[in-house]
Amino acid sequence: MKYRLLGILALGVLGSLGMAQKTLVFGSNGEPVSLESGNITDGISIYAQRQIYDTLVDFKPGSTDPQAGLAVSWFASPDGKTWTFRLRQGVKFHDGTDFDANAVVFNVNRWWDPKDPSRISGGSNYEIWGELFGGYKGEKGSFLASVSAVDKYTVRFTFNNPVPYFPVAIGSGYFGIASPAAIKAAGAKYGTAAGGAVGTGPFKVREWRPGDRLILEKNTNYWKKGLPKSDGVVFRFIKDPAARLAELKAGSIDFTTDIPPANLKDLQSDRNLRAVFRPSFNVGYLALNPSYKPLSDVRVRQAIAMAINKKEIVKAFWGDLGVTNGHFMPGSFKTYYSPKVTDYEYNPTKAKQMLAEAGYPNGFDLEFWYMPVSRPYFPTPKEIAEAMGADLSAIGIRVKFQTKDWATYLNDRRNPPGFQAYMLGWTGDYGDPSNFFDPHFASPISDLFDSAGNKLDVKELNDVLAKAAASSNQADRVKLYQQADEITFNLALRIPIVHSQPLVAQRASISGWVPSPLGSESFEDIVKR
Repeated sequence: MKYRLLGILALGVLGSLGMAQKTLVFGSNGEPVSLESGNITDGISIYAQRQIYDTLVDFKPGSTDPQAGLAVSWFASPDGKTWTFRLRQGVKFHDGTDFDANAVVFNVNRWWDPKDPSRISGGSNYEIWGELFGGYKGEKGSFLASVSAVDKYTVRFTFNNPVPYFPVAIGSGYFGIASPAAIKAAGAKYGTAAGGAVGTGPFKVREWRPGDRLILEKNTNYWKKGLPKSDGVVFRFIKDPAARLAELKAGSIDFTTDIPPANLKDLQSDRNLRAVFRPSFNVGYLALNPSYKPLSDVRVRQAIAMAINKKEIVKAFWGDLGVTNGHFMPGSFKTYYSPKVTDYEYNPTKAKQMLAEAGYPNGFDLEFWYMPVSRPYFPTPKEIAEAMGADLSAIGIRVKFQTKDWATYLNDRRNPPGFQAYMLGWTGDYGDPSNFFDPHFASPISDLFDSAGNKLDVKELNDVLAKAAASSNQADRVKLYQQADEITFNLALRIPIVHSQPLVAQRASISGWVPSPLGSESFEDIVKR
């Protein structure tokens, strides 16, 4: 009766919105932090933005292989320092203004240039550009030297060093191309519930009800003919995985992500539901912040890595849908694995001895932060945190669990001195190892700090990553990333807990959904019968 009531309520909601029953209802595992492209780092925001914006480079469904997006072609100069993009003509933003080279330059300058007047002041830091591209305009480490419109439909990027993976990096979901006119009109409200968001994508923002739902409607002038195939999408914000599964069973949502692996048999036994598997391309990790005195000692961090029974935790919470090892990169990058890295030995006795040698024979107090939302790498974060905490208590580390709302959690971990220890993860944005290493380990590291409260700088590691990012020689890149693999393992700053096979689910009435290994995909091809 409860499930049937939920289904009836869902139909009533769509009717009250004046939306057709061909509208998709997606069970989102949280609320977007922002709809402002280039100024988010979380997958929940990217999922919503994927529907609103297009990127210069797209990816083939279900893969990391690039294909034409808003750019129809691109090529590098012989020295690898210049990338030129030819743009698609005749594309309109949702507000009716033209997409062209000037719009691309406007967006890139907004992300790259701290002095750009279109940037939103207060709380905005456009973090992801600096993490993926070495820094910002005017900074020594910035990969980008200039961006310019060669003509109305040609954009040229000039770099200080070769960046061989730039096309796939700029195609990641952070960098949707937004309407300059809309940004100028909305000002500081752009990307919020009050200011909206305007792209060229398959769906347009109709309404954002904070704490409840995001309502998108069909872009009838979409440049891809015949798409989207549905009349709209309602993103319902449902943090609890059990609640999302209950609503999926009831038919009040049509599809959802981040279902706990323990529910696989439940899905397979229901003829109205379909279990779907997203290709594995992620890492869930435990970060240990050296700004907290005990964690400044590498022996303490390595002792924590030894104390956590990762294999048993993965077996308990992921079953066959997860693997654990000592590599920060997922298995699709095995070529770049160092043969010297296997995994941290599970040995509580040795871990306790190492704590004593570091000056903590009686352990210490530790604030352990866990995420308030489920993600592909941590579908049930509180319970997984408690399992790790139990292992740490066995060696004398007294854990105090903490959490905050998602947007605050993501922001506050970057405020010095940062969280002491916290859970987070990463789903790759493009098929290059730089995307796993650079945002997490390239200096300055944005969310790990030294004892003085400065962003952590690991010079040896940063030098290796800089050489790897700039190299066009594949054999050299393999050696350099294997070296980085070994260094990060020994530092134990971010302990890889799991590489998961994310479980997602849909009603049997849904077709055309092809989950991407990159963690989000357009809903343009999905049909509800």
